Amino acid sequence: MRIDILTLFPNMFSPFLEESIIKRAISSGKVIINVVNIRDYSTLNNSQVDDTPYGGGAGMVIMCDPVFKAISSVKSDNSLVIMMSPTGKVYKESEAFSLSKEKHLIILCGHYEGFDERIKSIVDMEISIGDFVLTGGEVPALAVVDSVVRLIPGVISEESLTSESFSDGLLDYPVYTKPRVYNGLSVPPVLLSGDHKKIEEYRNSERIRVTREKRPDLLK
Repeated sequence: MRIDILTLFPNMFSPFLEESIIKRAISSGKVIINVVNIRDYSTLNNSQVDDTPYGGGAGMVIMCDPVFKAISSVKSDNSLVIMMSPTGKVYKESEAFSLSKEKHLIILCGHYEGFDERIKSIVDMEISIGDFVLTGGEVPALAVVDSVVRLIPGVISEESLTSESFSDGLLDYPVYTKPRVYNGLSVPPVLLSGDHKKIEEYRNSERIRVTREKRPDLLK
């Protein structure tokens, strides 16, 4: 898979791409991630990419020309262009699985008061990571990249993917490690029993309990 991230602040991505699972996925050739500075495609003085909105109002709007050119510079026949936007579809694990099957993602990060509406004419989908406001699309883009890359075959173990939160609409079960007792808090005895059938039944029931208590909306 190839992922191109289009942004006004490329330095925000450097630490993220150089750590943990993402770094290993890049090093092993499972994914190619390229960060593109939209300002490089500006033809104006000081690499200007924004201007005041028609009709008045606060803030600045990202202009069409540098974004169209930036997308064109990396787009191919199998590209899927994604705009990070508060007006987009709320992102879920099912969407991450779908995106992980794509060959090439282009992720567009907004800033300021948003994009000129005409930019959406070359966008395939809009994604929001929740009903709250951030200063730009960089943090949401990081979340999408992380959630997608870990689903690429070979990046992490298949077992980890099939037994985690949202894999079947439920939250994950509680987990424990050594010591067996800490500050008077004990590991549930069933996990120490060695009876794998009972352990599986316990974990399944815990997933339902945790989901009912913390995210009852998922059970609907």
